[in-house]
Amino acid sequence: MRKFLSSVLWALLFCCCCRTSQAEIFTSISQMTDLIYTEKELVQSLRDYIKAEESKLAAVKSWANKLDAVTKVSTSDPEGYLAHPVNAYKLVKRLNTEWSELETLVLQNPSDGFISNMSTHRQYFPDEEDETGAAKALMRLQDTYQLDSEAFSRGKLPGMHSQALLTVDDCFDMGKTAYNEADYYHAVLWLQQALKQLDTGEEAEVPKSDILDYLSYSVYQMGDLPRAIELTRRLVAIDSSHERAGGNLRYFERLLTKQLNEMNQEYQPASEEPIQLGTYSRPKDHLPEREAYESLCRGEGLQLNDVRRSRLFCRYQDGNRNPRLLLKPMKEEDEWDSPHIVRYLEMLSDEEIEKIKELARPRLARATVRDPKTGVLTTANYRVSKSAWLEGEEDPIIERVNQRIQDITGLTVDTAELLQVANYGVGGQYEPHFDFSRRPNDSNLKVDGNRLATFLNYVSTCVCEYAAISPYSFIL
Repeated sequence: MRKFLSSVLWALLFCCCCRTSQAEIFTSISQMTDLIYTEKELVQSLRDYIKAEESKLAAVKSWANKLDAVTKVSTSDPEGYLAHPVNAYKLVKRLNTEWSELETLVLQNPSDGFISNMSTHRQYFPDEEDETGAAKALMRLQDTYQLDSEAFSRGKLPGMHSQALLTVDDCFDMGKTAYNEADYYHAVLWLQQALKQLDTGEEAEVPKSDILDYLSYSVYQMGDLPRAIELTRRLVAIDSSHERAGGNLRYFERLLTKQLNEMNQEYQPASEEPIQLGTYSRPKDHLPEREAYESLCRGEGLQLNDVRRSRLFCRYQDGNRNPRLLLKPMKEEDEWDSPHIVRYLEMLSDEEIEKIKELARPRLARATVRDPKTGVLTTANYRVSKSAWLEGEEDPIIERVNQRIQDITGLTVDTAELLQVANYGVGGQYEPHFDFSRRPNDSNLKVDGNRLATFLNYVSTCVCEYAAISPYSFIL
């Protein structure tokens, strides 16, 4: 029997739905949830440190107040003060013993516990790759769902009932990430959002000169010389000694003059509004299916006409009188006519879902794809997720799920791949692809043949108002 895939999709695009490795944390929401509890523990450790510092400072202040009162009396009449033998004794005692005790107190470092806790958890912290991956994920969501930077920055996302704001510094870091990736389109979107928020009076650590520096060059890379010049002039106006600004301004002006001379035109300075709100078209993507893929994510795209829709039905499916389904048939709904795609309701119980997650969590590793040239499995930036593979022998529930798939489809699982659990990360996605092999001479196909079908189980709910891509959009 031909091969087919049993897959469990744990989280889908735009869902914010264990630890095996600290690498590529951004590719798995399941592993990112661990970071929340890590941060909570660190906050408590920080509060303990603050409490210890405050206690130490209170003790030192008490010493200072007591000794301040003593020295006021002793310095007013030193000889008279020392004439009293008790005062003489206490002076010697203070300097020999008590000041040493105070020194010991001051030298105590309450931060040791906090630093130790930090060191323990640091190995599990996200790294630069994770931050870059998370930033690029937000940009991918921004493109896919056609969200402007203003709405994103203010946390106004479809279907999200809580708001999470992006500060000036956050927007700047987003733009800088895009800039470092030579993605000047997104760099402009986020840098000008940072500039806009800064100009409205929002406080920030990043200076305006840094924003203008990155923004002006990004605008230049987008081909907008007039705006690049005006932004650079703003930069020079607030920082005349800026290392690059003067040179860039002269270069931009020479380049623009040359272009205008070739077109017999004169330079007209831009107004403040276009400087602030420059808009640019998104660069064309190499993937021809991109627009269709993204429109499907938004719940748009192909629609069945009335005639084709009238051919879709729902029914109870007993697997051609399969004994295991006679008393409890599956609820089956037609989703699409050609290719024929069906949906099964209540395929997995909550108990089964949680058990599958429990078994998969410790094994989650970055998902791979097969290199079309070499045939070797490798990671790819168009598949952002982590996955694990489960065998039927590991747990009765896995065996039961495999048997149920076999009963429903009439296909044997003997030649199927193992049950794959996929857990997607921030903006997780898998670009349009073929589930079957397009290499007719692939040696892996000689025994069992090519993949015949894909069985997807969705075990988490998308909270956004937009649609998760229906299964048919994965089958190309």
